[in-house]
Amino acid sequence: MSKLRSISRLKLPSDVAFAFGTSLLWLALYNVRFWHQSIAAMWSPSLSASAFIVSLFVLVLTLQASLLLIMPTRALMRTAASGLFIVAALGSWFTQTYGAVMNKEMLRNVFETDAAEIGGLVNPDLVLYLILFGVVPALLAWNVQWPDRHWSIQLRQRALFGLGALSLSAFGLLGCSANYAVYFREYKPIRYTLSPAAPVVSAIALLARENDARVGRVLQNPGGESHRTGRSELKPLVLFIVVGETARAANFQLYGYARPTNPSLSRIDNLIVFSKTSSCGTSTSISVPCMFSHFGRDAFDADEAYRYTNVLDALMQAGLDVEWRENNAGCKGVCERVPTISYAQTSDPHLCRNGYCYDGIMLRDLDARLQHITRDTIIVFHQIGSHGPAYSERYPPEIEKFRPACHDHELQHCTSQEVINAYDNTIVYTDSLLSKQILLLEQFSDRLDGALIYASDHGESLGEEGVYLHGMPYTFAPRVQKEVPLFMWFSLGYLQRMHLDLDCMRARSSAPASHDHLYHTILGATQVRNDAYRPELDLVSRCRRPELQLSRVSQRQPAMLRASR
Repeated sequence: MSKLRSISRLKLPSDVAFAFGTSLLWLALYNVRFWHQSIAAMWSPSLSASAFIVSLFVLVLTLQASLLLIMPTRALMRTAASGLFIVAALGSWFTQTYGAVMNKEMLRNVFETDAAEIGGLVNPDLVLYLILFGVVPALLAWNVQWPDRHWSIQLRQRALFGLGALSLSAFGLLGCSANYAVYFREYKPIRYTLSPAAPVVSAIALLARENDARVGRVLQNPGGESHRTGRSELKPLVLFIVVGETARAANFQLYGYARPTNPSLSRIDNLIVFSKTSSCGTSTSISVPCMFSHFGRDAFDADEAYRYTNVLDALMQAGLDVEWRENNAGCKGVCERVPTISYAQTSDPHLCRNGYCYDGIMLRDLDARLQHITRDTIIVFHQIGSHGPAYSERYPPEIEKFRPACHDHELQHCTSQEVINAYDNTIVYTDSLLSKQILLLEQFSDRLDGALIYASDHGESLGEEGVYLHGMPYTFAPRVQKEVPLFMWFSLGYLQRMHLDLDCMRARSSAPASHDHLYHTILGATQVRNDAYRPELDLVSRCRRPELQLSRVSQRQPAMLRASR
């Protein structure tokens, strides 16, 4: 029996052979997209290009083998190899299926997601792939056998082979330095498709930064004391701030999309659409805290964001009531000091299915809430919006306007048009909810001065150039992941209260805008000021006029759905 067991084991001459053999498997089986993109970017029928591809192979082989060779014992080496096979399988699946990149921001999304969001990504194909390319080789790693040698001999072998491989890699780097300069500068996202090295390195970098940032945490308030600038009014001011999820401007009818994805909003008066708006990031974990931060995109650091107060803190300090309604995977620290209503565990047979609630759940008691408001109030709605890949689960069946729609979590099983149809249906649902929120504010205009600001956190790729979902490095991300809808609506009472000129706003809306403007615009819209406020970044500051110049505004019809007149 022991003889049979011995025969069944895979025998290798040394632990160095195990490390390099495992790395070779990773390169050959788990990095199809990495090699495809690298060759497409750098290949040409020349000796220089051929030498570069060979040297890249040696470099990556050595670096990934080093992940195992640094393990002090063979038991730890086996354990590390087993774990890395699982990591490699998961990384390979998401890079090949969705075109994802395993950079620090993507790993941040993974760490901050919830069970329901994970469930939306799990499917039979993924499970089968994980078993065949993750679990099976992870178990086989424990079936490998090599001669039992003294630790000093093992160390000498590792040092010799490691030094030799690193020297060869260094020779290749120097010999192909011009190629590497182009590769690392112009094609950075490619390296984040490398499995398992990319997810491991990104995770280590993320955890190290977060650990450093949390040491000696002290909340800082760069804006100083916040205060109101407007006079007391008879009616409370109510501002709805709606944070969209994964809504790209390219699929909004309001932005020139050929399909009627905004049938309700397109009929609403006093809607100011900012036609050229860019996001702060390409993922929720970056964009949402950045949207409410005084830092612009260039200065914003997600690892440091929670050290600083945000615009909601400023509003509360100035005496406004602030409420956050959460129907996504968390507010990413933005609502940490704000009264929050989470709908994650809500049980509603009509509005909650498959672990998530439709965004309509946040409007369920909104009518009653408005009836009892007596103070200036901000209500933030964090939508699940158009979050993929389960687009068809983001809207009720009766909303499905564009058919056939993809009802599969595995987007590669659907046609391109089916994916687009499902995504466009999510925009139609968002359109219906926003119009209902505006209409509610209009209905309470006799006792409230209402306004609404909508901005999506980032866009989405729907299979263009083989890329799905979002989270690409910002510099290299496609435009559809960075161009987002931003628009505002103002009631007649609000316009008069703020002396706001709509014609000026319409003219201003064609100029470029971004998430950098939101902090200052929200302060401006609520007549709050602090040291961080910059009027040049307040999208409405230039359109405030003396009262006498607003006589034409006071004669306008109330802003409501034309269809409801």
